[in-house]
Amino acid sequence: MGQLDDSTVAGCGINGTGVRLVEEVVVSSAVVSDDIGNGACVEEVEDVSSDKFGMGSLQGTAIVEASADFNYMEALDKSLLFLEAQRAGKLPTTQRVKWRGDSALKDGFLQGVDLVGGYYDAGDHVKFGLPMAYTTTMLAWGVVDYRKEITDLDQMGHTLLAIRWATDYFIKAHPQPDVLWGQVGDGDSDHYCWERAEDMTTPRDAYKIDKDHPGSDLAAETAAALAAASIAFRPYNSSYSNLLLLHAKQLFSFADRFRGLYDESIKCALQFYTSSGYSDELLWGATWLYRATEEEYYLKYVVDNAEYMGGIGWAVKEFSWDNKYAGVQILLSKILMEGKGGEYTSTLKQYQAKANYFACACLQKNNGYNVHLTPGGLMYVREWNNLQYSSSAAFLLAVYSDYLSAGKAQLTCPDGQIQTLELLNFAKSQADYILGKNPKSMSYLIGYGPKYPIHVHHRGSSIASVFTLHSTVGCVQGFETWYRRPQGNPNILYGGLVGGPDQNDNFNDDRSNYEQTEPTLAGGAPLVGLFSKLHSLSKSKVSYEQETPAVPETKPKVVPVEFTHSITSTWTIGETTYYRHKVIIKNTSEKPVIDLKLAVENLSGPIWGLSPTQEKNTYQLPPSLKTLKPASECIFVYVQGGPQAKVSLLSYHY
Repeated sequence: MGQLDDSTVAGCGINGTGVRLVEEVVVSSAVVSDDIGNGACVEEVEDVSSDKFGMGSLQGTAIVEASADFNYMEALDKSLLFLEAQRAGKLPTTQRVKWRGDSALKDGFLQGVDLVGGYYDAGDHVKFGLPMAYTTTMLAWGVVDYRKEITDLDQMGHTLLAIRWATDYFIKAHPQPDVLWGQVGDGDSDHYCWERAEDMTTPRDAYKIDKDHPGSDLAAETAAALAAASIAFRPYNSSYSNLLLLHAKQLFSFADRFRGLYDESIKCALQFYTSSGYSDELLWGATWLYRATEEEYYLKYVVDNAEYMGGIGWAVKEFSWDNKYAGVQILLSKILMEGKGGEYTSTLKQYQAKANYFACACLQKNNGYNVHLTPGGLMYVREWNNLQYSSSAAFLLAVYSDYLSAGKAQLTCPDGQIQTLELLNFAKSQADYILGKNPKSMSYLIGYGPKYPIHVHHRGSSIASVFTLHSTVGCVQGFETWYRRPQGNPNILYGGLVGGPDQNDNFNDDRSNYEQTEPTLAGGAPLVGLFSKLHSLSKSKVSYEQETPAVPETKPKVVPVEFTHSITSTWTIGETTYYRHKVIIKNTSEKPVIDLKLAVENLSGPIWGLSPTQEKNTYQLPPSLKTLKPASECIFVYVQGGPQAKVSLLSYHY
């Protein structure tokens, strides 16, 4: 597509803005206590309390149906890793997905705006504003309702950073009250090429909505995302929270005053993310603004427009990036059950009646007007990327179960009364199906479990990393060399939720089968809140050590050393929590060990007590300690946010 100027009205000829701000924290060497003598591994050690800060000590009583619990902690962490793999722009030093590099660093440049940052939508490199905003709303909703659960899993930092990667972009994309840049790149030209984001050669035109070319659905969804995010950030960064709320209010006003479908202004979005209407987004945006502000104006808006915009008229069996009615109805039911309806109680009851319709339809208790289930028990809504509907509905039912329980309310369906626990059990059944409890015994969350899709329809995952294959992979070469290769993808796209099986639970793991093997932002976002909720209720709260592609090992059958990890200090700077990790290396053999080499992976901060080598992620004992005697110990420490690093033995000599 050719470059279009600001005056262009037809087609995708408008322009774009949004950048990711990366905050780097310099950690003082003062955090290293006298465990380490002058930064060297030493041969004496203090007592280490077992798993003092780890996850293994978590306890809980299951209240969900009896079945083997999955490791929801691991699933949650990997869901967040997928978002890191989808990042556009300048990647931070804390980036955990190491096969990705900087990309799209000039987005918006031709239009005179800064649109660097944000997320690529799926297996392509288009930044679609509507599903990206919905993704952000769902991530933020997870934080708002499951703040404690996510914090207990030590994932609040990663989750807030995932939200902020989008919200920073939206702020830049909203340079004026009545202007929002809604897309960068277009699907047609992007899909002509199979190339890494780092090598991208396709056009990066940017497209906007304004008062002459409106997009109420896009603007209102972005308002909802920013309003929900403002609540998520409020306890950690009040000034940023207030900034998000300011943009949310302006965007909602823009959406409401200048009505129109966004895909009529950004026409190249039409065949990829066609909007079914904007009334649901206007109600959705107002509902989230009411929750963020408690200003009566927004509650009155959803009540006054309840009938006209379909809020109390539409009974739906879908909740998705395009259809927000069920989400609106359940959020407003919460207000009603909290006794805050006041003069609006009558209308809010009508909203709740439609919320109940959605819940009853999912649980097959709606007098025949139910959501279709596959023989294996999966919600089936559409052929293309069906799991996104299952994940969104499962999250929605989990929060509705909480709202009903808190309000001591009951759910009465046409086919009988439903206990709130049944809603949670159904949500769990959808999550468990995704993780492997299905007729194929396959996890549809990439990288989780022993069996998952390996021929994923995703450009970056399917082509060797720029850090492995340094030469550029051209547009056509990508198809010929990488797209059509029978082998699995060289880069594991941890946490990506693929489209999933068909209505008969069949799944074809083929890179060209994009309806089933392509992951999307919108599909994975609801899982963050859902997995955190399920983990808090699970019977076996197993710990989780993040997996990464293995470092080539020369490890012998008998390992002569063991590693003991502990956390000895923790502190918070901004919204990021940092941990001081201490690792004891002990010679458990009967012989002196020399030339010890270790792999330290997933390290994002400084390390003391080991000497780096010229090999990536490889360290050795310092020169002052060439030999580790039998039964002796030495220590090294490192500081970082998030999960602990993975330490393993590479080689040694006796």
